[in-house]
Amino acid sequence: MITLEAALAAAATLIALAFACSTLERWLARRRRHELAWTLSLTFFAVASAALWLGATRGWEAPTFRVFFLFGAILNVPWLAMGSVYLLWGPQRGDPIAVILAVLSGFAAGVMVVAPLVGPILPDALPQGKEVFGVLPRVLAAVASGIGAVVVIALALVSAWRVRRGRSRSKAAAGPIARPGRLALGNLLIVAGTLVLAASGTLNARLGEMTAFAVTLVVGVAILFCGFLVATSATAPARSPRSAQDAPEDLAAHALG
Repeated sequence: MITLEAALAAAATLIALAFACSTLERWLARRRRHELAWTLSLTFFAVASAALWLGATRGWEAPTFRVFFLFGAILNVPWLAMGSVYLLWGPQRGDPIAVILAVLSGFAAGVMVVAPLVGPILPDALPQGKEVFGVLPRVLAAVASGIGAVVVIALALVSAWRVRRGRSRSKAAAGPIARPGRLALGNLLIVAGTLVLAASGTLNARLGEMTAFAVTLVVGVAILFCGFLVATSATAPARSPRSAQDAPEDLAAHALG
């Protein structure tokens, strides 16, 4: 019998995977690093959702929960934040941060492979990290999700402040011209999606753990993807001087700052 949790987890998996394919296609066409970072983040969401789907359908086991915890509690939000870093700061600042994040992601993956279990995993209930893992995996999850969310929110506020000051512009390597209002709106939607995903703890008390995670994954990933589309559409390839004469408002936005 298909349960509500399994159906929601399946929907979250398919939505996240479809969105990851979309951002991957955009990255392949334009080679803009923020779209690659978002592709990784959405792929991690899809993997975590698939683990939730498997756990809700076949029962929880140690390997399934390790995958769920790694991709759903540790890796996804930091790479989501990496996309915001690239979008607003460009590759010159973003590349060194991405290298550090990749190394830390590999370290976290190694920890989750070898971390001993300190408690039993019941097949019919979503395990909690504090009941299953020791200190290090839980610290990694808290630090990764906490810092990642702070970065996403802080950079969204920076974007909004730049718009208000009339100085917002994208710094991507291709030198696109920024549309400040869309850039700010896209970042605010990304913040909203991040907060929805972080609200699973509150929803647990009302909906149950697996249902809460499935609901927040579906809604949160959908909002995130809308934010990605809006933020990405805030930039357009730089025009030649002749064509730029036909779009003075874009030149003005590009020159601000």
